Amino acid sequence: MGAFSFSVLRTCGAARRGVLRTPHGAVDTPAFMPVGTRAAVKGLSPAQLAETRTQIVLANTYHLMLRPGAAAVERLGGLHRFMGWGGAILTDSGGFQVYSLDELRRVDDDGVAFRSHLDGTPVRLTPESAIQIQNQLGADIVMVLDECPALPAEPGIMQDAVRRTVAWARRCRAAHQRTDQALYGIVQGGLDLELRRACLGQLVEIGFDGYALGGLSVGEPPKEMYTFLEGFAGELPADRPRYLMGVGTPADLVQAVTAGVDQFDCVLPTRNGRKGYAFTSAGTVRLRNACHKLAPEPLDGACDCYTCRSFSRGYLRHLFLSGEVLGGTLVSLHNIHFYQALMRQMRAALEGGTFDAWRRVFEGGPATRDLKEGEP
Repeated sequence: MGAFSFSVLRTCGAARRGVLRTPHGAVDTPAFMPVGTRAAVKGLSPAQLAETRTQIVLANTYHLMLRPGAAAVERLGGLHRFMGWGGAILTDSGGFQVYSLDELRRVDDDGVAFRSHLDGTPVRLTPESAIQIQNQLGADIVMVLDECPALPAEPGIMQDAVRRTVAWARRCRAAHQRTDQALYGIVQGGLDLELRRACLGQLVEIGFDGYALGGLSVGEPPKEMYTFLEGFAGELPADRPRYLMGVGTPADLVQAVTAGVDQFDCVLPTRNGRKGYAFTSAGTVRLRNACHKLAPEPLDGACDCYTCRSFSRGYLRHLFLSGEVLGGTLVSLHNIHFYQALMRQMRAALEGGTFDAWRRVFEGGPATRDLKEGEP
């Protein structure tokens, strides 16, 4: 891994407690990465993120390619200096936009042609350009370009996506120039175990510093994802970090850690925070509900984040009903704190050999009543 190392310190069944060392500090795993698509986690400053004990964040190649451009970020000192974040950074390759911007793109074997969602300008992303852009941005971990079909997908569509993903991964590996950046491969194949195994086998032959599972939480029911993870996550190389992309709710994270996953990212804590929905140890709280108008208690009596130390539910509800942006910031801050506290709880249980008992308590508790990403 060059400037990187990954060590598994303790296991409980398939679940792993580890540490990923990067040029910008150690990342304790299992780890949750808040999403800073455009070099900013929406509504939160780097200092606020640091207060939640976040160690690594995610940014997006496609969006930064369009604005301000990789050359501008590079000239301004690279992504860490540009966004004022001293911890580790992972950049997605833009492969998720192949899925999410399906009406604005065309895929062929060479790469992806987009019409910019900003102004319609034609742009093209290839494996080589995706890596060049990420080399310029300077993140600690960079991702190969992949094709991510929505689920369910016809077998032929999924097979083509796996073929392209492997071919593009090989080209990304050849194009990667920086020894101070780890490069992760992405395993595609939907819920088809054999297709996933075929994809993984070819990626392992190419050789990557870590392996990600893409193409999940893109239309399939959560239980199907859990069954798949239980049957497949442990087949990813044991000596490399395992990253589940774009997932998910607290219950999703616990299920995936149980299956052996090490890294996660999701927009859910901040997206729902901006809508006034909070994750708490007593279940989800919808702050716009009238029952909170005169509520003096904090969002979560078991939480020590700045929001819970300082403000009542009644005040937070007032902010949302008044259209004050501070409301979204304070609830997003709480939600990220809640996620990071959840990861710390899992790491502590793994260290103490009590993870199975901890998980049973969690699964029987109110915090499993999660809001889904798109729920209003």
